[in-house]
Amino acid sequence: MAAPKKGRRSPGGQGRPGRVLAFILIAMVALVGGMFASGQTTPRLGIDLAGGTSFTLEAKNTPGQPNAITTTNMNTAAGIIERRVNGLGVTESEVQTQGKKHIIVNIPKGTNAKQAREQVGTTAQLTFRPVIVAAPAGKLPEPTPSASAGTGKDKGDKSKDKAKDAEKDKKDAEKGKPSGTPTASAPGSSATPSGSHTQGRAVTEALKAPQAPKPPTPSPKPSGGAANDLQKQFAALDCSTKEARSQAAKQAGRAKDTDEVVVCDKDGQEKLLLGPVAVKGVDVTEAKAALDTQRATGWQVQLKFNGSGAKKFADITGKLAAKPEPQNRFAIVMDNQAVSAPSVRSAIPGGSAEISGNFDQSSADDLANMLSYGALPLSFDVVTETTVSAALGGEQLRAGLIAGAIGLALVVIYLVVYYRGLALVALASLAASAVLTYTIMVLLGKAIGFALNLPAVCGAIVAIGITADSFIVYFERVRDEIRDGRSLRPAVERGWPRARRTILVSDFVSFLAAAVLFIVTVGKVQGFAFTLGLTTLLDVVVVFFFTKPLMTLLARRKFFASGHPWSGLDPKRLGAKPPLRASRRRPSAPVDPKEA
Repeated sequence: MAAPKKGRRSPGGQGRPGRVLAFILIAMVALVGGMFASGQTTPRLGIDLAGGTSFTLEAKNTPGQPNAITTTNMNTAAGIIERRVNGLGVTESEVQTQGKKHIIVNIPKGTNAKQAREQVGTTAQLTFRPVIVAAPAGKLPEPTPSASAGTGKDKGDKSKDKAKDAEKDKKDAEKGKPSGTPTASAPGSSATPSGSHTQGRAVTEALKAPQAPKPPTPSPKPSGGAANDLQKQFAALDCSTKEARSQAAKQAGRAKDTDEVVVCDKDGQEKLLLGPVAVKGVDVTEAKAALDTQRATGWQVQLKFNGSGAKKFADITGKLAAKPEPQNRFAIVMDNQAVSAPSVRSAIPGGSAEISGNFDQSSADDLANMLSYGALPLSFDVVTETTVSAALGGEQLRAGLIAGAIGLALVVIYLVVYYRGLALVALASLAASAVLTYTIMVLLGKAIGFALNLPAVCGAIVAIGITADSFIVYFERVRDEIRDGRSLRPAVERGWPRARRTILVSDFVSFLAAAVLFIVTVGKVQGFAFTLGLTTLLDVVVVFFFTKPLMTLLARRKFFASGHPWSGLDPKRLGAKPPLRASRRRPSAPVDPKEA
């Protein structure tokens, strides 16, 4: 008989199962180590398990605007509400639209329910304020006192001069004129668009990440007054932290439209001292993102104002265009955070304006949506408020775990009774799948905020049956080969290709169902779909990289290879045929024609 060619493995080849097992064991150890290194060793729980508060908001039109409730407006409103909830320090909240005019907000425990209710039920506040002082996000250094000391008379004269200057700045601010020291001395340059857009339009430039030189400390305000407190607040504010941005937004929210305020930009890269409100968001009639193909300036945001808004906008931009940096900037403030602070290059009459700069389509759409929402004639009422206690969530979790334990116990009993020694392979594979599923869920909770809710627990319980089914398919294929008279080692290898096809088709159908369910549903049902899809993928990984190599190694052990009665692979118990090598066909004796 010719020997098999080099480089080709015979159908009964065993491969290198030890390396494959080592690979998946190393991966499991790495995942477990990453879980402990992250500092979180338990999955994050959703509102139905951990407890919390659920709000249902209903959108209402304002008088004279009967058709304002649209899909676009509702999605924009949901995005604003989600940012508000996140501003409270909540990282596991769920904000989603339901139907045509409802928004569901789920907030886990640990959040002030009254504060959250006020946040989610309030219409967004959009304003335009002139920039007085701009600085990097961090704290400003304390002013260094002068080394020289004058006479008492000189000090008194200087104090009087400073008080007069500060009083003048305050009066200018009350008239809508920016005061304070600018971050740069370069004056703002004007720019007039060319072509048919010249009449009634001008261009502003959006500064996404200002890289201005470090500004000097703002001019001191009168001692002991509100202006001095604002000055200290601006110097001490550090917008690089989420908590500080949230606190600054709360303080700015308590100010009047005629007051100066200190705010952070939404990215935490800059802090701004702003003057009184010059234009309100309700004066914006339209905001949209557009690609400038004529001047090739890229994506921009186009604004239109109503009659009163156009006049106020023209007045304030005319004043700002003549000022140096940063006092020629105009901050767009949404919910007491600056979403953009473009520089004004010239007066903008006519009620139309453009914001251009370092925009891509996504960022331009985001800014346009925020500007549009500030003018939406929508308000929301909290129609239902449901509180889920942590005790109730704990009971649901215990009930789910008990159901999972009962299901797992029944699977184990079945495997032990029917497959005997092969049950060790199945149990080891189930343990590997459980370790992978648990660690990945914990890490996803840390990485993307995945929260384990009750439907997700149900998905994990269903996955036990799916995983066990894959083992049963492979075991039965091996037992079929033994029934045909083959020994265990070739039976393990010959049964694998047919079992592999069946397992892949079955898991593909399960994963497809989970993917469709995840896409077409919202809320808690997505947790079930996500868990089912994740465990289905892990089932393929475990069967290919753990179950199959483990079976190959056990087939070399005498206990299984000899067909021990407790191995689950006893040829006699399976009703095996005689070995194939002993079933050679003998030549038949000649038949007498007469007998025939």
